Amino acid sequence: MTSEQLQALDQAHVCHTYARFNLCVDHGKGATCYDPEGKAYVDFSSGIGVNSLGFCDEDWVRAVTAQAGKVQHISNLFYTEPCAVLAQLLCQRTGMEKVFFCNSGAEANEGAIKTARKYSFDKYGRGRQEIIALENSFHGRTMATLSATGQAVYHNFFFPFVEDFTFVEAGNLAQLEAAVGEKTCAVMLELVQGEGGVIALDPDYVRAVEQLCREKDLLLVVDEVQTGVGRTGKFLACEHYGIHPDVVTIAKGIGAGLPLGAVLFGEKTASVLGYGQHGTTFGGNPVACAGGRVVLEKLDEAQLALVREKAQYLREKLMQLPHVAAVTGLGMMIGIELADGKEAKKVVELAIEEGVIPLTAKSKVRLLPPLTITYAELDQGLEALARALARA
Repeated sequence: MTSEQLQALDQAHVCHTYARFNLCVDHGKGATCYDPEGKAYVDFSSGIGVNSLGFCDEDWVRAVTAQAGKVQHISNLFYTEPCAVLAQLLCQRTGMEKVFFCNSGAEANEGAIKTARKYSFDKYGRGRQEIIALENSFHGRTMATLSATGQAVYHNFFFPFVEDFTFVEAGNLAQLEAAVGEKTCAVMLELVQGEGGVIALDPDYVRAVEQLCREKDLLLVVDEVQTGVGRTGKFLACEHYGIHPDVVTIAKGIGAGLPLGAVLFGEKTASVLGYGQHGTTFGGNPVACAGGRVVLEKLDEAQLALVREKAQYLREKLMQLPHVAAVTGLGMMIGIELADGKEAKKVVELAIEEGVIPLTAKSKVRLLPPLTITYAELDQGLEALARALARA
């Protein structure tokens, strides 16, 4: 099927909830993919941070293929080895106590919200269910996670939203302290606000938030759907900040291309959810978990050190490009603030024409390269991005 035929078929039958860019992807390897006509593109997007190992990593392909040939699904009413082993590895890697598997970041954040409210209900009774989140945050597109998202643009059409979410300015500790009341049960935040413009929170602020939560017996919930699984050069971004939350959510990169998310529970929350109080049909799917195990094995400390090195290299090169005012974010989660009136969407459109795939985040160009990208692919992508910036 040609690109033109594919686009026509998609337009005719797929719901128009996405403003797609003019690119059809047919196959890929490493950090490079190809359209049906054979043109190559360096992927600086990783499917919005999902393809942590790039396209079609051979070890990952072998693992998911082998598991698909054994048993692809059986439900959570029974035990499977991939689910149990991946949970063990995640607990060992993060210092958390228990894992609930799901299929996406939004589902993971739903589980975190339910956990926060039930923890408080169990301990304090009804009426203590308010969750404080940050302005400019993004936590998902389900009703509860939209309600927890601190961007007015998302709070439309689908009324009524879920109650008892309050928003405070990121970095404003006094405002957060003033917002905490008798109804408050948790604080929920992203350490790098991804959809909000790739903005990293101040470490002193984050540590002060953790201390406040400890003093008030509020759960600290950290959304690491985009920052987690090595994206920032540490397995969890929490490691950069020196904090240990009560609940951490991950997704995207842990599946490396298959739907997989997880809620990680600390000591205070490990036993909050009991039988029948939360669930999902496909959570802990054996094929997805077999792939997740490969991700954890490959993203060892040596590989994470390479991620940090490549991130520094990429940031230095980006600051040398024309029309780049600043580079934000953390590790391989990068926002490019444009100068000279350049528009992010136009830059991305031209970059795709030039053979590199970036993303946008509000007014910024956003980069989320595969964590295994080579220096040659980085250089090739940077050259294409420079051409796009010159044309924009």
